[in-house]
Amino acid sequence: MKIDVLTLFPRMFEGPLGESIIGKAVEKKLLEINISNFRDHSDNKHQSVDDYPYGGGAGMLLKVQPIYDNLRRIEEASPETKKRVILLDPAGKQFDQKMAEEFSEEEHLVFICGHYEGYDERIRSLVTDEVSLGDYVLTGGELGAMVMIDATVRLLPEVLGNKLSAQTDSHSTGLLEHPQYTRPAEFNGMGVPEVLTNGNHKLIDEWQQKESLRRTLERRPDMLEKIVLTDQQKKWLEELRDEKNDFS
Repeated sequence: MKIDVLTLFPRMFEGPLGESIIGKAVEKKLLEINISNFRDHSDNKHQSVDDYPYGGGAGMLLKVQPIYDNLRRIEEASPETKKRVILLDPAGKQFDQKMAEEFSEEEHLVFICGHYEGYDERIRSLVTDEVSLGDYVLTGGELGAMVMIDATVRLLPEVLGNKLSAQTDSHSTGLLEHPQYTRPAEFNGMGVPEVLTNGNHKLIDEWQQKESLRRTLERRPDMLEKIVLTDQQKKWLEELRDEKNDFS
């Protein structure tokens, strides 16, 4: 995968995109990341990228010209790749695991990080997606882009050491992930559930599924309305609801 980021603050990306899983993916050449300062593409001697809005209003808007020219340069550098151009915007569609999975299927992603009060509306005609990290406003799109890149890159083949890691993550299955334990089996009076140590994989799988349902019911019951459960999962869910009512 190739990723381009358009930003006014390239140095913000040096640490997050150069370390850990993403850094290793770049080293292995599974991923190429290019950071562009779209101020370098400004067509005036002061390299300004923003201006006052027509009709008045608070703040400054990013101009269309520097971003247009930056995108054109990216296209010229790799005309062979199909690009998905993502505008970071609080008014965009909210980012989630499903969107990360969609992004991970693309060959070339381009993220545009905004600043100031907003965008010249014509910038929106240059993109394929307008995406928000959540229902809040940040000082710019950089942090949002980093989060989206991280969530996307970890889904690429060979990036994670264990292929099942991404498949069983919270949100990937539609449920929150079940509790997990490692050695020692006993610590400070806290033990590991016996079912996980008996080697019966069928019972372990059932326990994990049921605990995923339990955790989702307790913490994110809204997620249960969005997925299709098996008959067995429905039965377990009813049992868990009965348990919950008994203790309420």
